Amino acid sequence: MAEPESEARNNSEPEVPLEAPVVPPGEPRDSASLPGPSFAIERHQAGPTLEKLQIAWRVLLYLFLAIAVAPSGVIALAVKVFGRPHGGVGPQFLLFTEAVNFALLVGLTFLLALMERAPWESYGLPLRDAFKGNFWVGLLLGLAEASLLIGLIEVFGGFSLDGWALQGKAILGWGWFHFVLFAFVGLYEEFLFRGYPQAALSKIIGFWPAAIALSMGFGLVHLYNRGENWVGAVSVMFVGLLFAFTLKRTGNLWYAVGLHAGFDWAQSFIYSVPDSGEILQGHLWNSSLQGPDWLTGGTVGPEGSVFCFLTMGLQFLVVLWLFPAKTAKENSAQVREQSTVNS
Repeated sequence: MAEPESEARNNSEPEVPLEAPVVPPGEPRDSASLPGPSFAIERHQAGPTLEKLQIAWRVLLYLFLAIAVAPSGVIALAVKVFGRPHGGVGPQFLLFTEAVNFALLVGLTFLLALMERAPWESYGLPLRDAFKGNFWVGLLLGLAEASLLIGLIEVFGGFSLDGWALQGKAILGWGWFHFVLFAFVGLYEEFLFRGYPQAALSKIIGFWPAAIALSMGFGLVHLYNRGENWVGAVSVMFVGLLFAFTLKRTGNLWYAVGLHAGFDWAQSFIYSVPDSGEILQGHLWNSSLQGPDWLTGGTVGPEGSVFCFLTMGLQFLVVLWLFPAKTAKENSAQVREQSTVNS
């Protein structure tokens, strides 16, 4: 009986799989297991590189819009609403610009979060933690740091109170107004430098290189404040590193926002001294600073004092104590888990 055609073909000649690679003479057999190696390696390397370039461009666009474009438009709008400031920026003018700039940052970051399919929590201000425990702890420690700083300056004869600047209900009214103002200052400045840019740059160059670069920018931007100088800008840069450290240890920016707000509120309202060179209307006392610039900070105010570097060092130790490294790792794991769930 004749065999079926298919069986005859199988018996006469073994079938070679179509996908089996052909090994050239002299080549080791194992080399056949990597077809097209150069293409595979290039594709593997090009993916992360392209992603990093895209992130870098988004960060540059973010900073350009948030620092160079939006503030100019907001100031122009504030001038139309309040008139052009004379003899210093008024607190109402400042509250308006800080609040509107923060709102624009929120909108811009929301769009970037949609583009990158990332959860809002990954940019430092999770709504579930808004104005909760860490914010108030940071606020109290900001008040404590400013009080210690002013106390050290006073011990060396550099600070004095010359009577009340406010009376009666005006104390509560202006105190509340300044609290809201500096809450927005903390929200805006922390989100501007340690929100999206910190999260995005960390993917490219790592957390601390990103924090150092952004803290340097934080200090340079403050040079545009009236009365600010290089000593004050360096102090602000180290403050930026402190805020970045709190982000690393707590997992978000709410502690930093409270610390920032508390320190500025104490300087400007309670102790009524220059804050980054500005003395605002509605401060509590008629106070004065006298003595060498290394002690008082000069036109910058107490944050330009040599003692500010000491109080910042103490704040680093406080954060180390309040938020141990183990807690920081748990916070990071929660952020990563949340990112995975939402992606």
